[in-house]
Amino acid sequence: MTGPAKRLPHTDAVVIGLGWAGSIIAKEMVDAGLEVVGLERGGWIETGVDFNINTAPDELRYARRQELMLQTVQNTVTARNNSAQEALPMRKWGSFHPGNGTGGAGLHWAGITWRFQPEEFRLASYLSEKYGDEVDPNLTLQDWGTDWSEMEPAYDYFERIAGVSGKAGNINGEILAGGNPFEGARTRDYPTGPTIPTYAPKLFAQVAEDLGYKPFHTPSSILSEAYTNIYGMQMGPCTYCGFCTNYGCANLSKASAITCVLPALVRQQGFTARTRSEVLKIETDSNGSKATGVTFVDSDGQEWFQPADIVVSAAFTFENVRLMLLSGIGTPYDPATGKGQTGRNYCYQTANNVRLFFDDKEFNSFIGGGAIGMAIDETNNDNFDHSGLGFVGGGSTRVGPIGAPPIGSRPVPEGTPKWGSKWKQATTENYNRSMSIGCESSSYAQRGNYLSLDPNYKDRLGRPLLRVTFDFPENDLRMSQYVTDKIEEIGRAMNPRSIERNAMTGHWNTVPYQSSHVVGGFVMGADPETSGTNKYLQSWQVPNLFVVGANAFPQNPGYNPTGTVGALAVKAAWAITRDYLKAPHQPLVQA
Repeated sequence: MTGPAKRLPHTDAVVIGLGWAGSIIAKEMVDAGLEVVGLERGGWIETGVDFNINTAPDELRYARRQELMLQTVQNTVTARNNSAQEALPMRKWGSFHPGNGTGGAGLHWAGITWRFQPEEFRLASYLSEKYGDEVDPNLTLQDWGTDWSEMEPAYDYFERIAGVSGKAGNINGEILAGGNPFEGARTRDYPTGPTIPTYAPKLFAQVAEDLGYKPFHTPSSILSEAYTNIYGMQMGPCTYCGFCTNYGCANLSKASAITCVLPALVRQQGFTARTRSEVLKIETDSNGSKATGVTFVDSDGQEWFQPADIVVSAAFTFENVRLMLLSGIGTPYDPATGKGQTGRNYCYQTANNVRLFFDDKEFNSFIGGGAIGMAIDETNNDNFDHSGLGFVGGGSTRVGPIGAPPIGSRPVPEGTPKWGSKWKQATTENYNRSMSIGCESSSYAQRGNYLSLDPNYKDRLGRPLLRVTFDFPENDLRMSQYVTDKIEEIGRAMNPRSIERNAMTGHWNTVPYQSSHVVGGFVMGADPETSGTNKYLQSWQVPNLFVVGANAFPQNPGYNPTGTVGALAVKAAWAITRDYLKAPHQPLVQA
């Protein structure tokens, strides 16, 4: 870095991160008349420039070399399974894929857009009331401090930003055929109709229905039809190109901040975007109760101070938590005592699946989209009775062919040689004759899983890396075996030549990709002793700081998180523009 920080002109609000959450909050604040500066660590990415239809489907560039993801030379994390181990840095992303640049991780996502169920927002209370002492005492479940009546309008608004495709299963309490019968009551249907599934999800849905399940279209931010969102942004229907998860969308079919928000926002007076600008610290006054702005460094190494009345930290989970630790916001969590807000209740997701191989079916595996498919929800959360099972939680079961890329997708049965002519022959025979049933399952908090600053490793700017201490709770491993048994039953009913089960077992491993759904670490709640923010994502300690993202989840249900991250962003934006501005620097909830 070069010299002391230079001071920039004052602004009403500064937003850290221009992914889904930061872009939505910035847009709503600018619409309300505020002057907003958006700071983004990566570069400016836009569809017409970066995702030409001739260059966007590049597996080597985007899936193998991870061009849309944070480069570990910029920043990474250290990882370990428990506090007795020495954490080591991840030098190549494996287990998860943090994003980089405008759009963030919500650019290379799959587009699956669930609403969490109403019970999720009071999960600790709900499970205690229903199962009492049966719930594993090692779990540190918490309520969110909010409820369905507050979340439903925010979900509805986000769905109209993203144009989510689907079919409602519950409108105002009326259960509707063809939708998810377990979803919370919604006030209206999805803004666009469901996508058309390919052969594999159709086959899965047919067999599941014959077994008594109620299949429905996976809610998808990969759109089924042309749509103009509430900000005036236009999107087109998906063409099933097969280059979806890990890629940008040249077709303007996959919703993201660069498709649905930023093109409108950047044209508005009152908004300034500064890319390749990495925030070093949230600055506070002498007693640490008021944010005065942020210090960041640009790509030339120049340090700047951006003064602001409101600070919104809307980075990826890891960076939001690290910024709180680096800035002295909250008390660092201590796993020995269970006290402290910053770093607590870090959770992951538990990935399970079965892979099927057929002799008599052709799936045309190359085509597809990240969220285009069919699902059932009987295996999820508390949608089945857990009495006597020895665990709580579950997972959403889906078949969603995302497109089998030519380099990375080589499904072959167990026992096939790893190379040579027999491997090539097996690849040819099985590429179009294989499919999988996935069950993306819950991850519940336990005392020993947390985030902290690493005492040994630093980033290129000299700041401590974030340290991840995590292993799968026994509750989650028991759950994994159960839900995998269930999806294996469905798979066997599809009469494959062979079936292979992949339930989560053993310790968390950073190498194979599992899920980018890392959550918690600075959670929302009703108790300042156990949460970093109140239900409006407003810091208990610093009322003019809002911390928005999946870091707010006290635990992770069996759903993809982005729909809820979007809803929380809407909730925070409304709280700022409708209530906070009437009495600045005051808490919206009394502790």
